[in-house]
Amino acid sequence: MATINVYTESTPNPATMKFLVNKLLINGSLDYPSREKAEESPFAKELFKFNFVEGVFFASNFVTVTKSEGIDWSDIEAILKDFVKGAVESELAVKPIEHSEEVDFEGSEIEIKIQQVLHDYVRPAVEQDGGAIAYRSFDQGIVTVELRGSCSGCPSSTITLKSGIEGLLKRMVPEVEEVVAESM
Repeated sequence: MATINVYTESTPNPATMKFLVNKLLINGSLDYPSREKAEESPFAKELFKFNFVEGVFFASNFVTVTKSEGIDWSDIEAILKDFVKGAVESELAVKPIEHSEEVDFEGSEIEIKIQQVLHDYVRPAVEQDGGAIAYRSFDQGIVTVELRGSCSGCPSSTITLKSGIEGLLKRMVPEVEEVVAESM
């Protein structure tokens, strides 16, 4: 078995940190914004046993952890790093097998084009910051998306949404007039 390495990366959201591993954890992404929602994921459930863990998000080769206010990363980073390493080495399941995210776009031609742009251009950038974006709807020029992981509640996500994502979609899909985030 290959040695599992874990390294951390800060995100634009000071309450979240990315724990990257040298192994694919999941195809797609899964968000567990609360202890109750984590019941289906053995990995997330174990992370929530730490009383300072407020949210868990998985995508490709990383897990993003949201910590409680008043807790310093310097006090918990090493503990979480050791936990993630052990969990990955023991192959603790991220999700139940039957729950998979296929890339299958549906809707009108415009909606499919929007989803494709979000998937190909926006998703990789958002994942770099420890988050995810999900397409929700397109109605009368307005695209509604959901921000998850470190993007949820991040101070700079509004700027990213308006100047980055909205600008890109307007250029690539002329029918788009505005992009809004659905609140969780």
